[in-house]
Amino acid sequence: MIRVVVVEDETLVREGLVAILSGAEDIDVVGTAGDGREALDVVAASRPDIVLMDLRMPVLDGIATTERLTAAPDSPAVLVLTTVETDEAVADAFRAGARGFVLKSSPRVELWNAVRTVAGGGMVLAPNITRRLVEQRLASSRSAVPAMHLTERQAEVVRLVARGLSNSEVARALHLAETTVKGYVSEVLNRHGLRDRTQLVVVAYESGLVVPGEGTERR
Repeated sequence: MIRVVVVEDETLVREGLVAILSGAEDIDVVGTAGDGREALDVVAASRPDIVLMDLRMPVLDGIATTERLTAAPDSPAVLVLTTVETDEAVADAFRAGARGFVLKSSPRVELWNAVRTVAGGGMVLAPNITRRLVEQRLASSRSAVPAMHLTERQAEVVRLVARGLSNSEVARALHLAETTVKGYVSEVLNRHGLRDRTQLVVVAYESGLVVPGEGTERR
């Protein structure tokens, strides 16, 4: 079972999300919170795999909460909830360590699959959010970001990671062993001083290795 905590300040929306997630046989909602500070306590007590995180909340907003959660060892993955495709705060959440983004208006199956993808080690990059936000907030800094010096194989792996594929999916796509893919990812992270896959994706966009809208979509 995938253990999920839902963090949303609007009671009706929170209850609706819980109902939707509970409809999936492999998802277990183990806690809820109405603000970021409460979320930190709930996560510490319930130890979920995924935190479904609203961005705009009282007391402690979603970005600050995401930063605190992802800074801890063995932290749960954060999947951001947003209401609009051009929500600029999503880019900040990406930098804070979020593993994906999903619209609150998404069909239930899409929400279930987003949770499953992130739980499996992948990332969820909704096409419209990816194109618009990366172009607006990340591409603007490319001139100041040095190129990534990668081997051809490392570059192939990073591009697939940026599309949201997990290590096992990258391995299948490139006909490699999963342990080999993990090795490539670790090498790139260490060489560029990156914390995790999320930072890797950000740098891949900023450096121009990955171009928004060109093979970055994943359904």
